[in-house]
Amino acid sequence: MKLINSIAISIAAASAMFIVGCANDSAKLISSEQLSYRNVSLNENVSTPKVQYSTAAAGTSKRIKRAFQDAPPMIPHSVEGMLPITKNNNQCITCHVDSAPYDKSIPSVPPSHFTNFRPAHSLALEKKNTSSENQANVSIKKINHLYQGRYNCSQCHAPQAQNVKLLTDNKFQPEYTSKDGAFKSSWNDTKYMEDIDTTK
Repeated sequence: MKLINSIAISIAAASAMFIVGCANDSAKLISSEQLSYRNVSLNENVSTPKVQYSTAAAGTSKRIKRAFQDAPPMIPHSVEGMLPITKNNNQCITCHVDSAPYDKSIPSVPPSHFTNFRPAHSLALEKKNTSSENQANVSIKKINHLYQGRYNCSQCHAPQAQNVKLLTDNKFQPEYTSKDGAFKSSWNDTKYMEDIDTTK
């Protein structure tokens, strides 16, 4: 009985402290205007600022530095008429895959985009429960066409908005591991396969 009384007294004391604490904090409530970067009420409908993208034609624009080593580069040119990418129409590969080997000024798609990293999987394998710790069912294959999982370029690459007033300053400074890392992928024929331990 003493234990129950002690628990009841402790709960009552904690409740009283909570109520007093809440009463004291009521003067410090933050308004919805203070919570907003735009300094307006969260209940107010606010239209986002109009965003301007590059209107430069492909091949005439200035390349944008990558956010970090091997980050997907931003698209510096206009993409009007190029999106959406469909299974029957991908205008990106016309330049960045088909023409890049002949015109060195065009950024070329790296070898990783011509590699199938997915495990070979089938219902027959699943029934046999052939999964193993050494990933025996994984076979990384280089292919001679753009890999299906990399075909939709705009899932990673996007146009960069221009003249945008940032609400907060970005102080991030990239450190590139290769001397031309700001503009070029380091995923050459050997580097992108490093540290991948799998059976051939």
